[in-house]
Amino acid sequence: MSLPVELAFVTSNEHKFSEAEEILKGVARLRWRQESYREVQAETLEEVVREALTEIPGDNFFIEDAGLFITALNGFPGVYSSYVFKTIGNEGILRLLSGEKNRKASFLSVVGLKLKGEMKLFTGEVRGRIAPEAKGSEGFGYDPIFIPEGYDRTFAENPQLKQRVSHRRRALEKLSAYLKATHHF
Repeated sequence: MSLPVELAFVTSNEHKFSEAEEILKGVARLRWRQESYREVQAETLEEVVREALTEIPGDNFFIEDAGLFITALNGFPGVYSSYVFKTIGNEGILRLLSGEKNRKASFLSVVGLKLKGEMKLFTGEVRGRIAPEAKGSEGFGYDPIFIPEGYDRTFAENPQLKQRVSHRRRALEKLSAYLKATHHF
């Protein structure tokens, strides 16, 4: 049986594509449109994704943007998470939090779908805290310093946990539910 919808995931991040491929298996024929796109300066991830959806040519694709929001840093790095990671990395975040008792943080993900000319957004969040030091060698980005709520190991120490509870999984599961509801599975 052929799946009812074919979608491209526009991303330059191989790790994100692999996660999406696993989560959307059986719901959509997924292909990797390996390219980057301009991310506008905005105050929310939703604004960044909405703007990118209008600028990326074509149809029947989705994108995903995510950010790490740290309470003690007033939500920083937030929408600037990718840039901040490239410039100061996990060690820089840990230095910013040196001596800080409030380590609360959350990962947010916004998936933007452009299908048959319509745009839809799906969000996912996982709450947790910033570890006192980087731990683990799996995953990517901020995974070595993020511990999800209710657990005592970072995403980089426990990639199976990340696959089950991540912000991206939660947003992609909402996309999956939408596709199932609107494309007659």
